[in-house]
Amino acid sequence: MNFSGKIVVITGSGVGIGRAAAIRFAELGAKVVVNGRSEAHGRETCRRIIEAGGVCTFVQADVSEAAGAEKLIRQAVQIYGRVDILVNNAGVVLPGNVETVSEKDWDTSMDVNAKSCYLVSKYAVDVMRQSGGGVIVNNASAVAVKGVRDRAAYAASKGAVVALSRSIAADYIKENIRCNCICPGTTETPSLEERIAVFEDPKAAREDFIARQPMGRLGKDTEIAEAIVFAACEEAAFVNGAVIMADGGMTI
Repeated sequence: MNFSGKIVVITGSGVGIGRAAAIRFAELGAKVVVNGRSEAHGRETCRRIIEAGGVCTFVQADVSEAAGAEKLIRQAVQIYGRVDILVNNAGVVLPGNVETVSEKDWDTSMDVNAKSCYLVSKYAVDVMRQSGGGVIVNNASAVAVKGVRDRAAYAASKGAVVALSRSIAADYIKENIRCNCICPGTTETPSLEERIAVFEDPKAAREDFIARQPMGRLGKDTEIAEAIVFAACEEAAFVNGAVIMADGGMTI
């Protein structure tokens, strides 16, 4: 897979899966626009890419808001001239069932996980159209299709991402704009480590997270990055509107 000359924008790419995807696209020749709310995290991703010989820039923006989404795409175009691939990866995992999750956490989950996909795609689609097409890859979750305990808002928001991905694929198929969706299982990331750390028994919590996957382990951020790269590559141009499970067998 060769992404030489391609301009790739990745939201939430300061850490975790987003960072792994940014590094992988850069390794394959893309010029990468790194995004996140944390300047320190975003610049660290860029440092790693540049030290490895890649090309990237960082745009600090909150893509759960229209102004931030518009800023991200506008600056990407100002710097590189176009956007070929958009990876909507920004996300949060907030706990709770329908009784215990707060309205604030519900709204935050929907805004960061689902609304950001809508907003950034809204601004990216017109840019892609002007340059003859492009690819959008949305990062959802295995819990979008499999019920798990204590994740009502997160599961609902990721289910919305799956449905939105198929809608985008249907709406823009005639304009050479593809949209696919990745659904990771439980993946080893800083976010997961933070969630495990607050449990009364972190060791038992880790074992519970691992047990979700029949493969008997957590996913690696680099493995999810490879799925994202596949969903965006020209070699898989016939793959459109797909929901790609990268979940260690969680949903089988």
